[in-house]
Amino acid sequence: MYLGRILAVGSTEDGKFAAYRVSSRSFPNRMTKGYDDRVAIVPKEGFETDVFKNPYIAYNCIKLVDDIAVISNGSHTDVIAEKITSGMNIRDALGISLLTMDYEKDDYNTPRIAGAITLEGESYLGIVTHESIIVEKVPEGKSAYIATYEHIKPHEVDFKADNAHHAAEFILNKGKFAEFTNPITSAAVFGGKEWSISFI
Repeated sequence: MYLGRILAVGSTEDGKFAAYRVSSRSFPNRMTKGYDDRVAIVPKEGFETDVFKNPYIAYNCIKLVDDIAVISNGSHTDVIAEKITSGMNIRDALGISLLTMDYEKDDYNTPRIAGAITLEGESYLGIVTHESIIVEKVPEGKSAYIATYEHIKPHEVDFKADNAHHAAEFILNKGKFAEFTNPITSAAVFGGKEWSISFI
């Protein structure tokens, strides 16, 4: 089954996480690039001009704001992070940012999906489609994912990871996520006392 972009947030037995996966049929030539406080999705070398074919394919997918990890499938990562930095709570930052930026105006009306989680484990998932907007709290101690296609409402999932690298591996091709086609690249953060970043 093809779900497009997928993100998950929540808690495992070993810590808190946020993980993101690019699955793509139209623009497979992309990779993750990591920095101290963020991870970006960018075209691979030789495919830089793809951003002129589709402006939605390059963006920060993860951004850390103090003890909060923000994750999304587009430029709204930065908008959500800015709202949180200004003092807005996670639920409102997700809701206002998704509503304001709306779904992507491409050939598929691609939804914008987003999530955020604190080191204490408070986490939310959100989505805006051409028909609706949802922002939902993930139950304490649980994990959930959402995708741009098919699974466009939060789904609880048994997520197995004990560090950031394992979380990036898991959402790319392990457990429930092994059922979903066209994986390209992934990234994740994992936290106990502080966040660590990994990407594949």
